[in-house]
Amino acid sequence: MGSEKHIKLSELNRKISDALSDCFKGQTFWVVADITNHSYKADKRIHYFELVEKGSTSNSIVAKIIGKAWGTGSMHLSDFEKNTGQSFTNNINVLVLVSVDYHPLFGLSLSVLDIDTNFTLGILEQQRNATLKRLVQENVFISKEGEQYSTTNNQLRLPAVIQKVAVLSGINSAGHEDFRHTLEHNDFGYVFQIDDYPTIVQGDNNAKLFLGKLIEIYTTGIQYDAVVITRGGGAQSDFLIFDNYNIGRAVAKFPIPVITGIGHQKNVSITDLMAHTQTKTPTKAAEFIIAHNRGFEQKILLLQKNIVIKSQQLFLVNYQSLSSLKSTISNSARELITGHKDALNTINQNTINSSKTILYQQHKMLLSLSHQVSAKPKIILYNRINDIDNTIRNLKTFTSGYLRNQKGYLGHYAASIRMMSPENILKKGYAIVKINDQIISNANTITVGDNIDVILSDIIFKTTVKQKTKYNGRDTDL
Repeated sequence: MGSEKHIKLSELNRKISDALSDCFKGQTFWVVADITNHSYKADKRIHYFELVEKGSTSNSIVAKIIGKAWGTGSMHLSDFEKNTGQSFTNNINVLVLVSVDYHPLFGLSLSVLDIDTNFTLGILEQQRNATLKRLVQENVFISKEGEQYSTTNNQLRLPAVIQKVAVLSGINSAGHEDFRHTLEHNDFGYVFQIDDYPTIVQGDNNAKLFLGKLIEIYTTGIQYDAVVITRGGGAQSDFLIFDNYNIGRAVAKFPIPVITGIGHQKNVSITDLMAHTQTKTPTKAAEFIIAHNRGFEQKILLLQKNIVIKSQQLFLVNYQSLSSLKSTISNSARELITGHKDALNTINQNTINSSKTILYQQHKMLLSLSHQVSAKPKIILYNRINDIDNTIRNLKTFTSGYLRNQKGYLGHYAASIRMMSPENILKKGYAIVKINDQIISNANTITVGDNIDVILSDIIFKTTVKQKTKYNGRDTDL
């Protein structure tokens, strides 16, 4: 090994460089590859990355080489980002014009000289078209009619007047401020309830956050008239979230009309196609709502104007009819008055004459009645005095007889009472028995040995009961 001829590594690298330069000098190649490990040195305006090719049936890498872009190549990449809206970053598939470079220190690499914008736009468009096709195929509430898409949302009817608005927008978004300012300072003095639901409105990886806010609007239970999605301007890649399948599906099915005011001027997003109404910017969305309400107001004003005109026409037609009717009524009234005037005069005269006769007759009747009334009280009083005198005499006679009868009754009662008095009964041989100064009427209360008082008409015996036998009552049996 030591005796064999050898060269330095730098010399070998130089030979490789010379060989590659001779082979690839002045040649460029259009290459399709994916970008990985991308970084950008802003101060030097240099992009560093790797170009890789993946297998057709798997994601395994079958080829890889270091790439870079500076100078004109870096400028073309900036133009690519502006034209496509797609950042030059990892995991994008590109068609680039490259030259082969070899550096003894850094090794083999490819310098990007240009990039095909249409190729990337075509891929994005293919992805967009595939998403739209999937939305139609997998959801019965989405259909395509010609170049238009029919969804549950865009078939909803906007309320006649939009007042309650839920706004889905970026946090501290200038586009949202434009939207709110335009609504709140409209020329017609319309007042709106604007509820903000801030979220992140860029980057496809933020689709779940966006969907969460959309669900939050629904679950509040607030009867919003419309949901407005706003976003200001930006790179086209910032709007890729609005081409997301799940967001497009949710907007298409959402039960409240969705108005988009996404600030991209070149393309229409899938969200725009699924929504009820698509406008270009947040300000345009606000102007659409104002114009919608203004249209309703103009319809009301036009209806008011038509009502006034119709009322005037009806009034004029009916005024003429009323004037004609008034003339007819006036003429008929005059004829009726004239026709009945003589009859009324006759009736009036007859009434006057009849009234005089009646009054005279009634006057005579009143005079006669007056005389009768004046004389009759005297007769009535005289008759009543006689009646009273007779009544007094009858009362005196009746009272005397009644008193005699009652006196006889009282004498009879007094004699009966004297006969039944204890004094007379005692004189007839009866006695009163007492025990302890109490008159005894029931022999059951007296027992042998009791001290008793026996009272006769003129004497009292005090004795003691020695024997008690049953009495047959024959001595008093009359």
